Amino acid sequence: MRASNIVVLDDPQALYTHAAEEIAHFAGDAICTHGEFTFCLTGGSTPAAAYELLADRFKLSIDWKEVQFFWGDERCVPPDDEASNYGMANRTMLSRLALRTDQIHRILGEKDPEAGARAYETELSRFFGLNSGELPCFNLVLLGLGENSHVASLFPHHPAIHESSRLAVAVEVDAPQRHRVSLSFPVLNNAARVMFLVSGEQKAEAVRNVLKGPRDPDRFPAQAIAPADGDLIWLLDKSAARLLD
Repeated sequence: MRASNIVVLDDPQALYTHAAEEIAHFAGDAICTHGEFTFCLTGGSTPAAAYELLADRFKLSIDWKEVQFFWGDERCVPPDDEASNYGMANRTMLSRLALRTDQIHRILGEKDPEAGARAYETELSRFFGLNSGELPCFNLVLLGLGENSHVASLFPHHPAIHESSRLAVAVEVDAPQRHRVSLSFPVLNNAARVMFLVSGEQKAEAVRNVLKGPRDPDRFPAQAIAPADGDLIWLLDKSAARLLD
């Protein structure tokens, strides 16, 4: 793994703006080099603010017709539910861009969790042309960080942390919207870039545990994010970084 790049911004607004700038830069590079940008989204209020900026201030900075959208996890709710990660992205960004339906590869949260996970695996295999045992490679995966150090929907001490053969898994977690679908760690770690967006004092202890705590991915699942051949970037505001040296 290449060394983690930790960037601390003054406040949440500076974090949102820097995140949008980085995403636009990465998108331009990928489209120039590969003809498309495969972008794996996350949920949460911090990414939502960055998505709004992308659809507004940065709308003309990205060739949106060459962007393919995926999700790292989804709650098992209908797509128009307030808790849906797809629904949030659609409200804040996707609906404000001129996109084709074939650019959006959502997790079918309205399905039974296992059926939704299998359907997403099928879609990933189809789009990336995967053979058995191969992994998709996203140009960029965005991730948030839970107060318990969970990432995507991979929670502390959950068996899915150790999943090594599935692309996506159905999980039941101790949180609102208990039933979810999540990408597995092998998929997340096969990305060209993984970028955490973390804001707020309530996340400071989790940030310290993941970055400076004892190595224990069962207890701090975000520690398992370690791209083998990609870049790992942490974007934090000062409140989230306050317990770091």
